[in-house]
Amino acid sequence: MERTTEKDSLYNNLEKMSVLEILQNINKEDQTVPLAVAKVLPQIEALATITADKMKQGGRLFYIGAGTSGRLGVVDASECLPTFGVPFDMVVGLIAGGDGAIRAAVEFAEDNAEQAWLDLGKYQINEKDVLVGIAASGTTPYVIGGLRKANENNVTTGCIVCNGGSPVAAVSQYPVEVITGPEFLTGSTRMKAGTAQKLVLNMLSTSVMIQLGKVKGNKMVDMQLSNSKLIDRGTHMVMQETGLSEEIAADLLKKHGSVRKAVESYKFD
Repeated sequence: MERTTEKDSLYNNLEKMSVLEILQNINKEDQTVPLAVAKVLPQIEALATITADKMKQGGRLFYIGAGTSGRLGVVDASECLPTFGVPFDMVVGLIAGGDGAIRAAVEFAEDNAEQAWLDLGKYQINEKDVLVGIAASGTTPYVIGGLRKANENNVTTGCIVCNGGSPVAAVSQYPVEVITGPEFLTGSTRMKAGTAQKLVLNMLSTSVMIQLGKVKGNKMVDMQLSNSKLIDRGTHMVMQETGLSEEIAADLLKKHGSVRKAVESYKFD
């Protein structure tokens, strides 16, 4: 396969550019990423639809990846709990090398094709669940091995990759292939490819949670009230839905612990 993410940058002599020139050229390349994502919206739709269907039946969403891709999966999974108030194990992100690899690279962890399935086994992954492999290159053994074993065990599989015709896509039932092309800094897939993966993950998890009823109107009615900013946001959401004063809305929110429950308690009292 041709790995366009590894092709030589369209720019050269980067060290001779002014800071402004560097920034302008990075920005120019970044602007191509949303356009690449737009081309694969039907692929994202298919993955988001099957994921929501599975989760409505009690399934979970798992992400596996290595390096930047793994970290992005962990970030998206960890943000679902506070944003949508779901159980901590409903969306799970796993990275090659374990949680320590989130901060520091673990040598050759991504080359172990057996480890992903062992990592997933700790969560008793099963046919109700969905596994999404994230790999900019589309060639990561850790991800390929995990997806292959998932297929063998009737687990629904998908992927987010940034090269066409990759081995990762070949072993995925619902592949998302965002072709981002050469990086500004040759081979540095934390840049455009990473941005594309982040955009797709935002779209996937948000659209799934909307399908699961975790959003009302355009509000995060089940968000965790884990700091003062979110409590204030929640209070104003309750005020907007009920017409109550700020003080009464705040008391109602504190009593019930979520915007949804506070509003429902008011409407059904």
